[in-house]
Amino acid sequence: MEEFLISKGVPNHKIVFFKYWIDSYISFISTNKNVNDNVFFSKLDLTSPAWKISQARLAIKYYKDYSNKIEKNDSTWDEILLRLKNELTLQHKSLNTNKVYIYWLKDFIKYIGKKPAIHIKEHDIKQYLSYLASRRHVSAATQQQAFNALLFSCRFILNIEINELVSVVRSKAKKKLPVVLTVTEIKEIFNHMEKNKLLMVQLIYGAGLRLNECLNLRIKDIDFSRSIIIVRSGKGDKDRETLLPGFLTTYLQNHISSIKKLYLDDRHNMVNGVILPGALEKKFPNAGKEWSWFWVFPASKLSVDPLTNTVRRYHIYPSTLQKSFKDALKRSLVPKVASIHTLRHSFATHLIENGYDIRTVQELLGHNDISTTMIYTHVATKNKLGVISPFDRL
Repeated sequence: MEEFLISKGVPNHKIVFFKYWIDSYISFISTNKNVNDNVFFSKLDLTSPAWKISQARLAIKYYKDYSNKIEKNDSTWDEILLRLKNELTLQHKSLNTNKVYIYWLKDFIKYIGKKPAIHIKEHDIKQYLSYLASRRHVSAATQQQAFNALLFSCRFILNIEINELVSVVRSKAKKKLPVVLTVTEIKEIFNHMEKNKLLMVQLIYGAGLRLNECLNLRIKDIDFSRSIIIVRSGKGDKDRETLLPGFLTTYLQNHISSIKKLYLDDRHNMVNGVILPGALEKKFPNAGKEWSWFWVFPASKLSVDPLTNTVRRYHIYPSTLQKSFKDALKRSLVPKVASIHTLRHSFATHLIENGYDIRTVQELLGHNDISTTMIYTHVATKNKLGVISPFDRL
């Protein structure tokens, strides 16, 4: 997009402002479907001077020109995949979202065979979603993920309008109770964890974090004075605060002191700064080199950023910790099918067993809907209303 704006004669120092208007417009149309562009500009009229309105209108025009520069009937699937990658980057989608959306579009392309993009219609999308449920038997969550990915591609790349999904065969959502580990079982697994991975799983259990939330922690997200961890852009792109276990404070402080050398080595070797979320990298290009933005759990080796092709330091890769936990679980002989996410389930269940109210647990977990949190009341062993089996009274 930057190259396109430059080709249109936009000065380099104004690129950031044009991209700001484009980002604002994309955000607006994403949440205001079937609304005329004039509504977007009328809101600007109330707060912005005339020259800014003119700049915004020109930016939106260039964005539309860019989106339509490859005519649909000339687009090969390779070109469409490239446009999808560019659009995901433009909208500052996460690396994981990039991978997922590209995966589902590629899977859809395999499904429809040699059918050209120009002939793709709404019913092709619906048939594919039904195929996922009826033939591949994917879960309801996986089918929804595929729908979200294809909806994005249809809206921003293929210009296909998808209406209601009444005719789509839906995967049935299975009501499974989460696996929960006892405190004794957790201790046993932790006893078999590799030392350099132990602190991460302790934080995941002790703060109720998701795996990616733990790995994405920055130095500035740890507030030792308040004993809290700030989870930024968690699931649903929401920020929240959760507790920092007092037992782990000293260990975490020592760990942060130890990785400071890695950070200083990167600065000495002129390594690019760590990746920043959203549009921050464009607004503050040097912020990624600041200590406050450094990873709490950085990878030991540098890697190539797939979005920018720059060499920089990333956080520890998820599969690294997942494998370490799986190995520890096996060695511990705990007879349960568990994963790292089981620690988050256990955190919630143990809080409820210890008498904490459901609203507090909901806030710590970052759940939108209280019903999502309520499932843990069904597995809490000390929350069964004191029911005793009649067999035990024989």
